[in-house]
Amino acid sequence: MGVDLSVFSSPEFKGAVQDMRELLSQSRLAFLLGAGCSKSAGLPLMHELTAEVLGHVKIGDETKKLLDKVCESFSGAASANIEDYMSEIVDLLSIAERRTNCGATECKITVGGEEKDASELQNALDEIKQAISSSIGDKEVDITTHQQFVRAIHSSLQAGKASRDVDYFILNYDTLIEDALGLERVIYCDGFTGAATGWWEPSIFRAEGARARVFKIHGSIDWCLLTGDSLPRRIRSGIKTETKMSHVLIYPAATKYLETQRDPFAQLLNHIRLRLCPGEGKEMVLAICGYSFGDSHIDLEIENALYQSEGRLTIVAFVGSDEPEGKLRNWLNDAAVSDQIRVYANRGFFHGDNESRPATEVPWWKFEILTRLLGGER
Repeated sequence: MGVDLSVFSSPEFKGAVQDMRELLSQSRLAFLLGAGCSKSAGLPLMHELTAEVLGHVKIGDETKKLLDKVCESFSGAASANIEDYMSEIVDLLSIAERRTNCGATECKITVGGEEKDASELQNALDEIKQAISSSIGDKEVDITTHQQFVRAIHSSLQAGKASRDVDYFILNYDTLIEDALGLERVIYCDGFTGAATGWWEPSIFRAEGARARVFKIHGSIDWCLLTGDSLPRRIRSGIKTETKMSHVLIYPAATKYLETQRDPFAQLLNHIRLRLCPGEGKEMVLAICGYSFGDSHIDLEIENALYQSEGRLTIVAFVGSDEPEGKLRNWLNDAAVSDQIRVYANRGFFHGDNESRPATEVPWWKFEILTRLLGGER
């Protein structure tokens, strides 16, 4: 049966739930989905993924030693994860490559007392990405909740209304949203032309007929590069190709600046900026779920859009903390944008000066509970 939803029918929260459903019925809607939304399917949260990768069989001895040293450098950091460790290695690789390109005599980088050249650092990154891909792609998943979510967004909430298209900004490496859209027969585009195996063609985002667009901001477990390619391919697991297939295209949350300027990531980020800054006379809703606001790069994109939108962007955030924290709290405390923020937290609803704090927990921030509410359960 699942969690009892009767609290959402109480006078205290009935209006907030109805307001939420109406907001997510708007014609211009985008979702930013983080790791918390994949947990219900059987995939790990970020700290669980980090633990799996650190002990994964695809991590060789040398990479394991390097990761141990990198982990030590984060000693005392409460929330460091595998993306942070990858970012650290990417930064070290950048230094080694710059020295090499300049013809420096000493091109190696010292990490924890051991010297590493660019090729060793790149190999370590490749092994880590393969471990991430295996930790996610090799699991048997249950996408029932994701199907119900897609059905609610594209059917239940749209009953009797004009058709619309929805943007999905995905921070996860998995393919749950794409799979759910396909199973629910929702026509979508993800920047690739082809089928299960395809090639990057971003003009498809502008094609007519799609009801959803999927933007994999940090890459995907089914992206890779073939020898001689500068843009990604989507290739099914287990396929052997004529030319060498390099590492999966997974990018850490805080990677070096130059990497994010390369396709396809520059184009993905540019689309987010354009989508979240609607033109005059238009309004946009950004719903955030399963994300803990731990990626400064993404946080900055949201904040810039919020302050540049002149009131036309509404942020609907579902968070597991008891009340708004960090960026969300700062935005709610800023009179210039506070009315544009709605926070559905573990112990209440927060919108501008309006706060509802119940005596018990309100689990509407959980992806599976949100899905049931959007589908009309109460």
